[in-house]
Amino acid sequence: MRRLRQIYTPRVPQAATELFTSHPLAATVDIDHARQVLSDVYLPLDFPSASPTAAVDLHLNMVKVGRITAGYLRFGDAIRIRTSEATDFHVDMPLTGRATMRAGSQTPVHGSPRTGAIFMPGHPADLDCDEDFSQMAVMIPKAELEIELENLLGHSVTKPLVFSAGLDLTSGPGCAVLETLRFIDHVSTSAPDMLQHPIAAQRLEQVLMESLLLAQPHNHQESLAAPVAAAGPRPVAHAIELLRGSLEHAWTVSELAVAVSVSVRSLQEEFRRSTSSTPMGYLRQLRLERIHDELLDAEPGSATVSDVAARWGITHLGRFAASYQRRFGEKPSETIRRAAESAERPSRLAI
Repeated sequence: MRRLRQIYTPRVPQAATELFTSHPLAATVDIDHARQVLSDVYLPLDFPSASPTAAVDLHLNMVKVGRITAGYLRFGDAIRIRTSEATDFHVDMPLTGRATMRAGSQTPVHGSPRTGAIFMPGHPADLDCDEDFSQMAVMIPKAELEIELENLLGHSVTKPLVFSAGLDLTSGPGCAVLETLRFIDHVSTSAPDMLQHPIAAQRLEQVLMESLLLAQPHNHQESLAAPVAAAGPRPVAHAIELLRGSLEHAWTVSELAVAVSVSVRSLQEEFRRSTSSTPMGYLRQLRLERIHDELLDAEPGSATVSDVAARWGITHLGRFAASYQRRFGEKPSETIRRAAESAERPSRLAI
């Protein structure tokens, strides 16, 4: 007889380590349920050393960031996981406990809160996890990451992208990815609709991919480090025209570079020379101006600062307010209040 699925109340989480608590997906000790949910979210897998009636004590929280899947996994009991051959890139970052992580027949990575692992497409993964093991597991589509690499390089690549398997979680790309995930965790709790906003989602997605491509060792890093030719003023002028004409579009620097037929790095370098900014920094200034205009034109009581900011993909109101005040010499709340007072004056004069 098929064993009934067992659902349990998970242990009290460690507040310092558990992420995405507002997005729980599964909490189970049932081995069939655990196998199914992890296979649905990531890729087909099994627990080769577990008996058919074993308990796996799984807790899973998950969010989507654009096309990237980010999940928090915790296993209360020691467990071994064997996956099918991966088709995408997988980044595993332990938060508590230890695990031996191996891709195919390659040298294993000894995972801990100091060291994670990157699994490349084309290899199965084998994880031997100690009890009370938790990690962030990020899945990045192969096609998207390779397109991002080609956009950075400014040309297509013939060799598959291969990262160094070990990921330092105390500094560099691993630390950057973890900090970005913690920020996403904050946004997913305080403003959950923000992750559905195309502008915000693309910005966060790109930060995650570029953190790996620009800092984690891989077989194309020498090409990325090579000097780039100047794009010249014409592509920059074209890029600015595109940005001004479609401020509401969820631009990425990669898409902008493709649109003006230069590499990402060439465009970034020429933007710095021409505007003392980056393409995305320049775009943020244009959006600040649009937000300023909308706050000035808002009918009294028809909009709030957070409403207007959210329409333009603002993910951190504190940083937005500071940037706004530096640009316009007043807080956004002061602008909308001043606009409301100005709208009331004619009626008072008429009386």
